[in-house]
Amino acid sequence: MVRSALTNKAGAQMTAGPVAGASFIPVATVLAGSALATLPIVSVTGWWPNAGFLMLIAWRLLRADAWPIWWAAPMGFVNDLITGAPIGLSVSLWTSVMLAMELIDQRSQWRDYWIEWGIAALLITVDRWADWAIAGLSGAPVAFVRILPGIAFGILAFPIAAMIVSRIERWRWGRR
Repeated sequence: MVRSALTNKAGAQMTAGPVAGASFIPVATVLAGSALATLPIVSVTGWWPNAGFLMLIAWRLLRADAWPIWWAAPMGFVNDLITGAPIGLSVSLWTSVMLAMELIDQRSQWRDYWIEWGIAALLITVDRWADWAIAGLSGAPVAFVRILPGIAFGILAFPIAAMIVSRIERWRWGRR
């Protein structure tokens, strides 16, 4: 009885179902975002956002169950290798971001678009500030004003990353 309710007259199923390897697509998109750092874009001020971090935040805000929290560490390690950041910077930042977002999920009853954008803005600012602080400790002191365009561009680029992630999510589960 139930199976017959899920099929139409021609015998085809009503939904297509998830694509093959659907559980690995979020990780692949985060790593593809990290790989954007290899594009030949020259900048004096560092305005280019960490696209891997934007994708991580977008996936985590869209689906809390996309991956376990501990997956942030290996993805952060790959991001450090690709971007040339000190090894462990993205590992610790991304893991702490995932833990903080888990805490936010436990404490909040609901979130709308503006709250998610505010959370993303805060996390992007903390990420850029940590990058700036570690660069200063490594012997590359830069005035804080120089990272403000990167923070602003990252915050403004987050809705684009969220839109890309939501489109990939619809494709991933066969809801074309």
